[in-house]
Amino acid sequence: MKKTLMYLTLIILAISMILPFLIMFIISLSGNENFFSNTDINLSFCAYKNVFDSIPVIKYFLNSLIVAVFTTIGQVFISTLAGYGFARLKFKGSEFLFFVIILSMMVPPQVNIVPLFYLMSKLGWINTYQALIVPGIFGGFGVFLIRQYFLNFSKELEEASKLDGCNPIQTFFKIAFPCAMPAIATLSVFTFVTTWNSFMWPLIVTNTDSMRTLAVGLTIFKGSFREITLWGELMACACICSIPVIVVFLIGKKYLINNPQEGAIKE
Repeated sequence: MKKTLMYLTLIILAISMILPFLIMFIISLSGNENFFSNTDINLSFCAYKNVFDSIPVIKYFLNSLIVAVFTTIGQVFISTLAGYGFARLKFKGSEFLFFVIILSMMVPPQVNIVPLFYLMSKLGWINTYQALIVPGIFGGFGVFLIRQYFLNFSKELEEASKLDGCNPIQTFFKIAFPCAMPAIATLSVFTFVTTWNSFMWPLIVTNTDSMRTLAVGLTIFKGSFREITLWGELMACACICSIPVIVVFLIGKKYLINNPQEGAIKE
């Protein structure tokens, strides 16, 4: 009885999460801006064709992909190095420095928009990939997540690598980094999704179609920019936006589930 109730609850939760995506896809096939008031629905891919005819979707898509990929790579690399350092290398002022990093997580991102824009302007980076990527590769959450993972990292593996002649840098890249794949995959997925869906910052630092991301380009179909909201085109663009996020999760899920350290050491 308990197992049946558990499965039923999980099924209901799964349906509640899948249903919005299904409705979004159906609306994208309706091709009707009066979808919510018109019961006569003819499904077709006309909305997708209109999206590609109305805006440079491929350019927006490539911009979003470039920004999300390089931001993810940069943040994972920096956060992993910093997290390992804070977890394993004790140095003067490390606790205070880590406290400052944690404190930065408490600051709302909206507070940093004006100073960041001023800095990007002084550097001459407005409407460039640098402005879209560089501010996103530094984050307190990533350092905190990786540090917490390395605090529980097996000391036996580190000692074994030292006996084999590895210095701290070699230990990090050959032992610690590969074993931290669950934490790295988690951080990668979170960073990619957050960057891909980012709207406010790309809207502020870009001013031409050649640099706009897909999230910003999608707003052209909203009612605030035209007389009516084109729901079919808007949902078609939203479906296109969802594809990379789903792909990234499917690629990273095996690392999210499996722990490479399991069975690495026999007690």
